[in-house]
Amino acid sequence: MNQCTAVALLPPPDPLVALAAPGHRPEAGYVLCELGEEHDDQHAAMLWDEGGRPGSAVWVRWKGSGLGRLTSLPWCPALDPRNEACELFTAHPSPHSWGVTDPTHIAITHQLTQQHPHLFHQPRDGSESGRAPGPDPA
Repeated sequence: MNQCTAVALLPPPDPLVALAAPGHRPEAGYVLCELGEEHDDQHAAMLWDEGGRPGSAVWVRWKGSGLGRLTSLPWCPALDPRNEACELFTAHPSPHSWGVTDPTHIAITHQLTQQHPHLFHQPRDGSESGRAPGPDPA
């Protein structure tokens, strides 16, 4: 499933603005939803892992074009067959992160593969390997 394409403008949090040097107000930034497309809940983007609270991260959640709200959410406990953790939060409304494909990342990787084939794994028999191009994991 492709990644959701919803974006939101996130103004800097008030505590960050209060800590900024005079005349150097932090700028707003855009966040991209990390969930799979066609989810029926709020959009979500992870902002940072909470090192002081292991097992959780700060996410921004928003609906439509409204302002987002920051919330601390625990990590999804699911593991894929290779024992890698889902990169989303518990009870997320879309497939696990390994089932969500970022089409922008795929397009960039394809372009880089064409321009720099020596940096990417090529099957020894010359056939397509059936997996996304990328560095050789071996």
